[in-house]
Amino acid sequence: MRRYFVLSVVACLTYSLVAPLLSIAMIDIPSTTAVFLSNSVMLGTVGAVIIVRKLPIRPYLSHRYSPHILAMGCLLAVGLLSYYRALALGPVSVVVPIFGLFIVISSFVGILAFEEAVTPRKVAAIAASVLAIVLMAI
Repeated sequence: MRRYFVLSVVACLTYSLVAPLLSIAMIDIPSTTAVFLSNSVMLGTVGAVIIVRKLPIRPYLSHRYSPHILAMGCLLAVGLLSYYRALALGPVSVVVPIFGLFIVISSFVGILAFEEAVTPRKVAAIAASVLAIVLMAI
């Protein structure tokens, strides 16, 4: 089995628990504080992985794609703050499917910006995804 497939399944299963756990935690913890605390854990964990694997960081600080990473960090911050706040205010069963539209939007970006192939199967899958998300969110 391909490693990316296994990692994708692990990512899916672990990330699937994020919204329900956040929804419970944010009964008493403000959403912005939850973003800070959860991402502090993430930063510490990733930092430990970098140290253990002896991965370099310095060469990438001035890499030609570093601005892309910085922009992505800004977008991720806005996205996480918005997502956590939405989970604090609304039901998981509505917020998560709407948030899940990022899959459809990312697919369009891949097709438009990177000229990825458009096949009837991809079009059908994107349409089915939108339909599923709409049906779950209403």
